[in-house]
Amino acid sequence: MSRLKGLRQRLAAAAEAFVDPDAAADEQGFDDEAEAGAGAPELPEPADEAGNYLLVVLDSCRFDTFMEARPKTIQRLGEVERRWSYASWTGPSHYNLLTGLLPHCSPEHVFASDYYKHEFLEFSRRLGTEVSFAQLLPSLWLPDLLRAGLGYYCSAMVSLPVLNPATGVNRGFDRFRLMDSHNDMGAMLDELVFPSDRPSFHLLNLGETHYPYVVAGQDPGELPHLSGVHGVARRLDQVKERGGGIVSSAEAPQWFTDEVLAGLRNRQVDTVRHIDGLFARLYDLVPENTWITVTSDHGELFGEGGYFGHGPIQHDKVFEVPFVEGKIR
Repeated sequence: MSRLKGLRQRLAAAAEAFVDPDAAADEQGFDDEAEAGAGAPELPEPADEAGNYLLVVLDSCRFDTFMEARPKTIQRLGEVERRWSYASWTGPSHYNLLTGLLPHCSPEHVFASDYYKHEFLEFSRRLGTEVSFAQLLPSLWLPDLLRAGLGYYCSAMVSLPVLNPATGVNRGFDRFRLMDSHNDMGAMLDELVFPSDRPSFHLLNLGETHYPYVVAGQDPGELPHLSGVHGVARRLDQVKERGGGIVSSAEAPQWFTDEVLAGLRNRQVDTVRHIDGLFARLYDLVPENTWITVTSDHGELFGEGGYFGHGPIQHDKVFEVPFVEGKIR
């Protein structure tokens, strides 16, 4: 297989995961785990006061469904804020998160550059050690700052194949793992480690709150298979081979009824409640001096304005996300 062909296959699998993570996982042509090589540069000695940092991303979780779930365990971290994502789907949103820019609060009467600097400096509070904006330059990449600049162990465990280790977000990590299942936070907790010789940064991308909104071991029921870009392109090629130029309406998925859409929204609420239960276990696992940020990469539409899902949609509910952070002890 040529290098270009292999890259195309990996990109196609990632594109399929835009809507349907299970379908992409069946055809993925990439390794599900990557580790820093032996030739990586020697890490600096971390500051004594540096603490651990966890960034937990509930994929596709809306602000209002999060609040409706009343996740009391997660809210032990602090007050939940209503914020807005910089992007409307998983790939670009996680890239933005890893630049150090977490969902914003849409501030008025400020220059963007001033807001960015203020947000970067918040990491001094999160990490418990002094961080300057200049340290993020020129890469503007949080894992680079943490690992190469501050001596952190950096790990990512992701649920959605669109974030697989072959993508651009896998940079600056000691370990980057695409999980075997797209909806199993418990499996992530089984693998969560905190080395004793240096502080840790962990990115956890949780897929329970992504379509079809099911938790580990739960049957999604009779929901349609929703193809991403890869699946659409594949069907277009098949139509072309048959001598046609378009996809017939019979080959397109039928739109959800209002009743089904309401049920899907309720399912997302239920997945938040399930995740909230697992946070009790997370709190038992993390060492003292661990800062935890919980947010979402983007929201989701359940029929509002004639939309479902996320991606190429300009609607407030696609960008509106929950945000809460703090230390548990």
